[in-house]
Amino acid sequence: MHTTIYLDYMATTPLDSNVLEAMLPYLQELELAGNSGSTHDLGIKALKAVERAREQVSLLINAEPESIIFTSGATESLNLAIKGAAEFHQRKGKHIITTQVEHKAVLDTCQYLQQKNYEVTYLKPDSEGIITAQQVAGALRDDTILVAIMAVNNEIGTIYDIASIAACIEHHQAILVVDAAQAAGKIPLDCKAIPIDLLAISGHKLYGPKGIGALYIRRKPRVRIAAQMHGGGQEQGLRSGTLPTHQIVGLGKACELARQCLDSEPTFIATLHEQFIQAFADIPHIKINGATKARVPHNINISLQGIDAEALLAGLPRLAMSTTSACNSIVNQASYVLKAIGATDRDALSSIRISLGRYTTPAEVKIAAEQIAAEVIRLRKIAPR
Repeated sequence: MHTTIYLDYMATTPLDSNVLEAMLPYLQELELAGNSGSTHDLGIKALKAVERAREQVSLLINAEPESIIFTSGATESLNLAIKGAAEFHQRKGKHIITTQVEHKAVLDTCQYLQQKNYEVTYLKPDSEGIITAQQVAGALRDDTILVAIMAVNNEIGTIYDIASIAACIEHHQAILVVDAAQAAGKIPLDCKAIPIDLLAISGHKLYGPKGIGALYIRRKPRVRIAAQMHGGGQEQGLRSGTLPTHQIVGLGKACELARQCLDSEPTFIATLHEQFIQAFADIPHIKINGATKARVPHNINISLQGIDAEALLAGLPRLAMSTTSACNSIVNQASYVLKAIGATDRDALSSIRISLGRYTTPAEVKIAAEQIAAEVIRLRKIAPR
């Protein structure tokens, strides 16, 4: 085996060649090099490209183009959404609801607000990682201003029932912030059918460029948030700074492709998922983490009892996998997501995350599954528990 098999699509995705092709003219051609804020012909061309991309992003989530704000990624989008909403609505209250299994972009932002005298309720998921609308409803208070919850969990692939959660929040008039970084392009998202107030998207999670994302801000009824970045007043005054036209064009193209592939791609990936699961069936003492049904097929998170996950990855240098979220991989600690759903430290530290994507092939799945199984057997012989 001479090349690496990439199995870490939930950390980041390769740039689609069609996306690169769409971006290159805005990097290379003088006629397309204008600032979208300028009034001359080059600026107008850049502005048209930005507005075309805004429409492409909006179509993926069935929203109005005017409701899309461009940011540097989902982390900035979530910071703007949560901090902006908390600041604007603090006179109504300072209570926030989120979950124990959110991405650090949400959890760290909520912890920051706690230092500003906001109170945060962290809902605990069940053993499959599921948070119910009933849990959210039970945590709502008169001073609740915001509920932040992801559409798809980045570590275990669990899908959350955003429609039911949104329905119970809407009657309470709290703002719903949805982290859709792992959902966009994997499952249908409909901001007209579901009363989502704020929704974050990341370009590099759906075969677009790194360093670009978007925040959907509901317009009917209008959701108000306070700006967190000030300057030239770009993006409706909510996100100042010169717009990176080439990255925005790339995000738009990536969203267009994701919309075209929304029916076929998850079906194809589901067959790869099943191929992996069947290949692991003969290995004893393996547990699949996360939901059995309510999950995206792109994710396989498994605990390999008696195995140190870091040792497993070290023994398989040609397989690009992870033990946890890329944002947490620097520190070798038990995943807080797995611990929240009931895993022991030992089981969490024996877990790996395999994530499949657009360019994964059945042949790669076969090779990877065989190598993982062989390495598990080898490690268990060396240090049986």
